[in-house]
Amino acid sequence: MNDLLSIFLKHFFELNINWLLFIHFGLVTYFIGIIISVRRPVGVAFAWIFIVMTFPVLGISLYVLIGERPVGRKLTKKISRMNHEYTRVTQQVCKDYAGDRQKMPLEGRALSLLAEAQNGSPVVAGNKVELHTDSLKILQCFIDEIHQAKISLHLEFYIWALGGLADEVGEALITAAKRGVSCRVMLDSLGSKHWFKSKWPGRFRNAGIQITEALPIQIGRFQFRRADLRLHRKIFVVDGTIVWTGSMNLVDPRTFKQDSGVGEWVDAMVRVEGPVAAQFELTFAFDWSVDNPSIIRFNECIPKAAPHVGSVTAQKLASGPVYRDDILYQVLLSAIIDAREELTITTPYFGPDDGLLQALMAAARRGVNVTLIIPKLNDSTLVSWSSKSYYSDLLRSGVKIAEFDGGLLHTKSLLVDKRIAIFGSVNFDQRSLRLNFEISLIVYNEDFCAKLQKLIDSYLEKSEFVDLEAWIGRPHWHRYLENAAHLTSPLL
Repeated sequence: MNDLLSIFLKHFFELNINWLLFIHFGLVTYFIGIIISVRRPVGVAFAWIFIVMTFPVLGISLYVLIGERPVGRKLTKKISRMNHEYTRVTQQVCKDYAGDRQKMPLEGRALSLLAEAQNGSPVVAGNKVELHTDSLKILQCFIDEIHQAKISLHLEFYIWALGGLADEVGEALITAAKRGVSCRVMLDSLGSKHWFKSKWPGRFRNAGIQITEALPIQIGRFQFRRADLRLHRKIFVVDGTIVWTGSMNLVDPRTFKQDSGVGEWVDAMVRVEGPVAAQFELTFAFDWSVDNPSIIRFNECIPKAAPHVGSVTAQKLASGPVYRDDILYQVLLSAIIDAREELTITTPYFGPDDGLLQALMAAARRGVNVTLIIPKLNDSTLVSWSSKSYYSDLLRSGVKIAEFDGGLLHTKSLLVDKRIAIFGSVNFDQRSLRLNFEISLIVYNEDFCAKLQKLIDSYLEKSEFVDLEAWIGRPHWHRYLENAAHLTSPLL
C-alpha cells in the first residue's frame, strides 16, 4: 500500500511540475512576443526580455505594471479629443508670432522650428527672464507673488512636500482665495501622495481652491494604466502674465528627504514675464482639462498675451508620453549636434540611450568642450551605479565629468555655446525623455546664458572632476555593479 502511494505521489508531482514548466514557458514566450511586437529602443527591449527570462514572476509583474506607456483608454481618448481643440488654439498662436523667429540668430532658428513641431509652441520675443538660485528665497518669492496676485494663481507640480516654507505657500494661497483670487492647484498623485493624505486638501477646498490629482494610481487598473507615468512639470502662473518654472518642486530643502543622506536638494527656477507666459498658461489649462474628470472638452480661449517687457526671445517646450512623441528627444539631440564650442549639462539623474551617448562623445571628439555635472551622492542607489557605467566611454572621448558635492544637484539644464539654454524639469534620462510629462523653457539670449554659466561655475567650485586614470583603476566589483545596474538603465 505504501509503495502504491509513493508511486502515485511521485507521478502526481512529476505531472504538476511538467505543467508548471509548460505554463512558465508559455507565459515567458507570450510576454517576450508582446515585447517584440512593440517597436521600442533595442536596449529597452533587451532589458525587458532579460528581466522576464531571468525573473519570470517578478519580470512579468513589472512588465504588466510599467512595461507599456498607456495612460488608460479613457484618458487617451480624452487627450486625443481635446488635442484637436488645443491644436486650433496653438495654430493661431504660431501665426501670431511667426515673425519673431526671423529676428533670431541663424543658429537658433532651426532648433526653435523643431521645438514647435507637432503642435508645439512658437518662439516668442519680448520677455524678461530672471534666474533664481536660492530655494528658500524662491519659496518666499512664491509667497510674495501670491499676496500680490489680483486675478488667478495656477500651480502645477510633481511634489508638494509638507513642512517649512512650503506650508506657508499653502497659507498664502488660502488667504488669496478668500479675497477672491481664482486658485487652481494640480499635483501628481504619486509625487504628492503625502500632501493628499494631509489636512491641506480639505483646507484648500473649504477656502474655495480647486484641486486636481493628476494621474491617480488606482488599484486593479494597472492593466489599463501604467503606474509610473508621472506629471513631472513645475509651473506656477500668476495672473496669466508671470510664470515660474524650472527644477524645483514645492518643497523646503531644509525638511525635504533629509533621511536620504545626500544633503539638501539644490535647485534653480526662472521667473518669466512677457508673452511667453501665456504659453505656460495654455499648457496648464490643457493639463487641468485632461486630468479633471468634471471637464469634458477643452474650450479655453487663447490666453491673453502679456505686453513685451524685455528683450529675451524664449519658447516653451512641453512633452509627454501620449503626444508630441520624441520631440523632446530630438531637440536635445539636435542641440548636442549643433554645439560648436561648448556644451554643459547639469542633471541629477543621468541615463542616456545610445543615440545621446554617441552624440555627446562625438561632440567632445570634434573639439567641443563638453562638461557633465551630476551629484556625487544620489537618492537612488540604482541610478547612481547605472550613471557610473557611462563614465569610461565618456571620459575616453574627452567629456569632462564633474561630481557635485554640495548636496543633491537637482538643477536640469543644457547650455549650448553660451547662446542657447534649455532649462526646466527634464532629467537627462529615459524616464524624462519618454515617460513623464515634462516642461522646459528654451532661452535664446546671451545675457541669460551668461547668468546660467555663472551658476554652473558655482556648481563646479563645489565639484570634483573624475580622473580617467583613477577611474580605470577602480575596484573590479565596482564595474560589475555598474554594468549590472546599466542593464536596467532603459527602465529607470
